Amino acid sequence: MKYLLLIYGDEQVWDAAGRAACYEESAELARELHEQGKLLGTNALMPVATATSVVAGGGKRVITDGPFAETREQLGGYFLVDAKDLDEAIEIAKKIPGGRLGTVEIRPVYEVEGLPV
Repeated sequence: MKYLLLIYGDEQVWDAAGRAACYEESAELARELHEQGKLLGTNALMPVATATSVVAGGGKRVITDGPFAETREQLGGYFLVDAKDLDEAIEIAKKIPGGRLGTVEIRPVYEVEGLPV
């Protein structure tokens, strides 16, 4: 089953050295998962200040800079994995370096028939 592991945290808690170390550890985890045939994709996201939101309102699409919701934690990246079950997805999520200073949300992926691979 596919699981999306969403990494949330406060962007302000990372200094340059900590962020670089986190990326290095994340790349190592990605290599390990790839070798095991479990990694389907992973990426870090640019800071929330670079985000643009498109919101439906009154029949129109409204475009705004930044995230839609004001939160203390921002989505910073993700791992898309193929795990046998939720327990295995949890074990993978525990290894994600970005989760040490934030939260890793685990979401099963609903596979919609007819989508391109």
